[in-house]
Amino acid sequence: MRSSASTDLMHRFEVLGVVGEGAYGVVLKCRHKETNEIVAIKKFKDSEENEEVKETTMRELKMLRTLKQENIVELKEAFRRRGKLYLVFEYMEKNMLELLEDMPNGAPPDKVRTYIYQLTKAIHWCHKNNIVHRDIKPENLLISSDDVLKLCDFGNVCDCGHAHTVCT
Repeated sequence: MRSSASTDLMHRFEVLGVVGEGAYGVVLKCRHKETNEIVAIKKFKDSEENEEVKETTMRELKMLRTLKQENIVELKEAFRRRGKLYLVFEYMEKNMLELLEDMPNGAPPDKVRTYIYQLTKAIHWCHKNNIVHRDIKPENLLISSDDVLKLCDFGNVCDCGHAHTVCT
């Protein structure tokens, strides 16, 4: 993963659309102009001016650099541009909420078992690394076209090293 202070790294990507928006920024679906790889870029807003946003973004970056596991979304690189932090992730087709909306009668039991197993592996890996996620919800469970589940959004985690589920 590369981290750079260069101001024109974003020019390497073509923005294809907005995937989602949250309290700390926006997630864009982008195409790398040279490799044609589709990625998701999380663009944090006002990361230099707002101390709380800056703290959250740096915590998420630290967590993602630590957590490398098949069921945790892969951080490909990070860079700054005009005072904003950009995190480049592998692109995943859907999240669990979208998947469940497509299946009003629920997911088949075999898929549910597969998803629960993969989520358990991701959570176990986090806990093994003294990290409590604290924001596991359908929107933060990404699903690939071949049913691989990946946990994302590590901005609201606890990395205090204590064996508890609620940190202050």
